Amino acid sequence: MSVEFLWGGRAEPTRGPKPALTLAGITAAAITVADAEGLAAVSMQRVAAELGKTKMSLYRYLPGKAELVALMIEQAIGDPPELRADAWRAALTEWSEQLFAAYLRHPWSVDATVGRRPLGPRELGWMECALAALGAGSGLTGAERLDAVAVLAGHARMLAQQAAARLDEDDMNAAMGEVMTLHGERFPYLMAAMRETAAGGGQNQAFTFGLNRILDGLETLINRRATPA
Repeated sequence: MSVEFLWGGRAEPTRGPKPALTLAGITAAAITVADAEGLAAVSMQRVAAELGKTKMSLYRYLPGKAELVALMIEQAIGDPPELRADAWRAALTEWSEQLFAAYLRHPWSVDATVGRRPLGPRELGWMECALAALGAGSGLTGAERLDAVAVLAGHARMLAQQAAARLDEDDMNAAMGEVMTLHGERFPYLMAAMRETAAGGGQNQAFTFGLNRILDGLETLINRRATPA
């Protein structure tokens, strides 16, 4: 797959009739299909039909579905956020929340952003944004800074994937309810946790809870590096 579509190296067609479509318009139509029906529903033929064109007409603009999906990711994820916070922890919290929100807006993007594939300027811009928030003066090595961003992004991806599958705590509790009623005595710690949750609340906070624990660990490491032995 060529990366020219992602980095602005592909001009609109100049030969033949005046172009009736644009890459942005084609990409937007594909995103509409994916948002409604999932990534599997996206094909060159389906997108062409949504635009009232033939499948072959799309090949004047891009070679195939792989390039189309790459463009979809770039358009759906959008420009990297302009973080308001100055302190690294608050900035990374904001970054993670915005990435999580982007995945929630387009659940198909979770599956579309795995595996070996070309990376566009917007996706790399998100990584740059997080690394800038963490800062080169954090005391972490380059590898550790990259790993920190990977862990934060992975947390956002995982929770967004669960949300897309409607596997939140309410659904899980409902699914376990009947079984626990019959066999709860075999799982006393699980039963105790479920009873406490039912009585005291606090459910559906997995994203925030996990994010704070990740940042706690980073803060501990950063502080340790900053303290002379």
